[in-house]
Amino acid sequence: MSEKVTGIADLSPLWRAKEQKAWYWYDWANSAYVTTIATVLFAPYLIGVAEAAAVNNRVSVLGLQVAPGSLPSYLVTFSTILSAIALPPLGAMMDRTEKKKQWLAGFAWVGAAFASLLFFARGDNWEIGAVAIIGANLCLAASMVVNDSILPLISTEHERDRVSSRGWAWGYLGGGLLLALNLALVVVLPFGLSEAEAARISMLSAAIWWAAFTLIPFFGLSNHPPADVEPVSGNAFVRSFGQLFQTLKEMKNYPMALTFLLAYLFFNDGIQTVIASSSTYGAEQLGFGQGVLIATILLVQFVAFGGALLFGRLAARIGAKRTILGGLATWMVIVTAALFLPEGEVAPFLVLGVAIGIVLGGTQALARSYFSLLIPRGKEAEYFSFYHAMDRGTSWFGTLVFGLVYQFTGSYRPAIFALIVFFALGGLLLMRVDTARGIREAGNDVPAVV
Repeated sequence: MSEKVTGIADLSPLWRAKEQKAWYWYDWANSAYVTTIATVLFAPYLIGVAEAAAVNNRVSVLGLQVAPGSLPSYLVTFSTILSAIALPPLGAMMDRTEKKKQWLAGFAWVGAAFASLLFFARGDNWEIGAVAIIGANLCLAASMVVNDSILPLISTEHERDRVSSRGWAWGYLGGGLLLALNLALVVVLPFGLSEAEAARISMLSAAIWWAAFTLIPFFGLSNHPPADVEPVSGNAFVRSFGQLFQTLKEMKNYPMALTFLLAYLFFNDGIQTVIASSSTYGAEQLGFGQGVLIATILLVQFVAFGGALLFGRLAARIGAKRTILGGLATWMVIVTAALFLPEGEVAPFLVLGVAIGIVLGGTQALARSYFSLLIPRGKEAEYFSFYHAMDRGTSWFGTLVFGLVYQFTGSYRPAIFALIVFFALGGLLLMRVDTARGIREAGNDVPAVV
């Protein structure tokens, strides 16, 4: 006698897995811009273009006389301030729409279009490069708010750390792969290319890579209806600010999320400053040439791929909070070891690069997934907009401390070691976060391992 069918198989895990695989590709796509353009090629290339246009070693920016060597820093700072202002209302708007994948792709494609303008910044036309980097950075920041807000929609609470870690891992792999190809182009200079032409081609390839691979999440993700939006009236702009103000009033109801945000600001600032200052430290303090520095950058990129996956597995066993704390302890060891690195010896510098790679992707990936557990459903984009906006709004703390310590001591060794304060404060604040309480306050399910 045949058995009676009493139910229908739950296919949601299969659909989630399909969307997660598509979602990973956006980290792969945008990391090409971050590594090839923002981290390596943009600043030295634009400085060269600005120097060609300079009069008395100055270019005029909105009536201000700026040294060409300072121009990239000012442009990045300006775009950072703009994004810190623009992201919170954008997040509120994203929480009110179900067409998140369209917005994600739209920001990515407009950002890639801005980035492609760098190909045309040649001769003394540095203004095109300035517009390109400001527009691309703004669109990248906006796309990351949308991208991170999709994470809770395509994964359950117990899947979150694994999915976030794999996304970061794919990002480091994709960014590192294109960077290796582009650096080979810049170093070898085939077909009679000049170094400037090779740099322009490399930056254009990163823009095309960003746009092309965004097609995968665009077609692979589904639209999810918004949940728990505030009942405010008016046009989209007015409704977005209405929801934003309501969320700001309600944030006091989620003290664990706010405590983690404060912890994140400290330890992430430390991480970003170590990365931003490592080339300066290697060149000026340890005496390494560009070849060693480039090799170290690539090493960090590819090791970070494995590091992100490793941290995801550790989080599944001991919980994300403990794993992040372990990562912060490792960062403290790293800046302490940097204090004693011998000058001119490559091997210890590369070992330190391996250590950075292991904890770099892991701490950032788990910070994203851990925060997603502490925020209420339907407010993902808003809270991630604060996550990114506050990151950008305070990202100058670490570099300020690094610069001041160097100015007072005349050495980069105590300057790099001073960043230990950011990891210590971040860790102490993170220890105050009651994970289970924060998850319950947000109305989310508590994973088996926290």
